[in-house]
Amino acid sequence: MSEEHRVRTEEERERAEEAVRELIRWIGDDPAREGLMDTPRRVVDAYLEYFRGYEENPEVYLTRTFEQVGGYDEIVLLREIPFHSHCEHHMAPILGKAHVAYLPRDRVVGISKLARVVHAYAKRLQVQERLTAEIADCIQKVLDPVGVAVVVEATHACMTCRGVETPGVIMTTSRMMGIFRDDEKARQEVLKLIGFN
Repeated sequence: MSEEHRVRTEEERERAEEAVRELIRWIGDDPAREGLMDTPRRVVDAYLEYFRGYEENPEVYLTRTFEQVGGYDEIVLLREIPFHSHCEHHMAPILGKAHVAYLPRDRVVGISKLARVVHAYAKRLQVQERLTAEIADCIQKVLDPVGVAVVVEATHACMTCRGVETPGVIMTTSRMMGIFRDDEKARQEVLKLIGFN
C-alpha cells in the first residue's frame, strides 16, 4: 500500500475484463449482447475506484497537525462520516457511517483528514470489525491522543440481499482506546456526543 498508484499493464486489464465476461457467461447471460458488451470495462473501472484504498496509506493523512488550538483540550468528534465498502466474504456492498472522536494530547488534525482515514480503510475488502479497529488504531498510532473512540454503523448487502435476506438490520461496532476505554465517565461522554446515550 503506497500513495502512488500501481501501474497495471494492458495484459492485466484484459485478464480482469475476461474474468468479468466469464462470470457473465457463468450466470447464464451473453457477454457479447449489446447491453453487456461494455460491462467488463465498466466493472474493471469500478473496481479500481471501489478498492483504491489499497493504494493509500491512511497514516499519511494524519501527519500534518496543528499545535495552536487556543488551549483546547476537550473531545474532537466527527459524526456520521458516510462510507461504502465491500465485504471480503461475498464482495457485496457495505453502506454505513462512522463516528470518529479523539481527545487531543497536544495537537489536532484537520477534520477532513479523519474522513480520509475512514475512506482509505473502507475502500478495501473488509469486515466491519476490522474496519473499526483499523481506523482507531491508525489515529492512536499517529496522533497519540489521550483517547480514541470509533463507532461504525452499517448495513451489509450480504445479509440484506442474499442469505437470510433480512433488510433494515444495522450492525454497530466500536473501538475505545485510552481514556475512553479506561474511564467510564469519559466513555459515556463521548457516546452521548455521538448520540448513543
